[in-house]
Amino acid sequence: MKKPVLLVLLAAAVVGGLWWLRTLSAPLDAFVRGGQGPPTIVLLHGYGSRAEDWFQFERLFAFPPNTRIVFPQAPLRGPFTGQRGWWWLNIEGNVPPGERFPDYSKRAPGGIATASRLVRDRLALENGPIVLGGFSQGAMVSAEVAFNTDQELAGLILLGGTTVHEETWAQRFAARRTLPIFIAHGRRDSVLSFEQMERFQARLKASGLNVTWLPFDGEHGIPDAVVRAVNQFVGGLGR
Repeated sequence: MKKPVLLVLLAAAVVGGLWWLRTLSAPLDAFVRGGQGPPTIVLLHGYGSRAEDWFQFERLFAFPPNTRIVFPQAPLRGPFTGQRGWWWLNIEGNVPPGERFPDYSKRAPGGIATASRLVRDRLALENGPIVLGGFSQGAMVSAEVAFNTDQELAGLILLGGTTVHEETWAQRFAARRTLPIFIAHGRRDSVLSFEQMERFQARLKASGLNVTWLPFDGEHGIPDAVVRAVNQFVGGLGR
């Protein structure tokens, strides 16, 4: 290979590396709706989605007056599509032999710590009390913040998620016994295992945590009934 071609490739690699570092260190963009708070509700979208995808639920949101709603945008962006991710999520590569669903319960994806830090940096800009939640990969990041940091939270919402390095999370269960947690998952979810999340919510309850569990007959998504249940959960916080 000729020297000029090598120089071009090297320059491209350097530029790509600098772009990558900037992406993973820049503050998260976010859409903000509602009032000035309290409370502040921060909702993280799923993998291959965007913050704007939460807008479809705004007609159903019925939070307390003056609630501030924040929709952060994940840092990683796919080429041409505009779809986002909190870290590169290799679902197919994490399906154990003979199983149908990925299993992250015994591992920590390399990007989840960075995603957690970026979300906490965003939370530092908001007035409390803060309710943090998300869907799918956004739920995984939300749980990482709740169970692997000392971030102050007034509530946790996990929709269609799964567990990540669960035994590490379990070390902080006792510290989160006063944290109200809402978990919903579709029984026919073909992306992330219903059974795994059903087992996890039972483990949380057995550890003394305050969990509201809503299984529903549906796929990997957020039906209207779940949004209404989230409204009720948020409305009941602090009572």
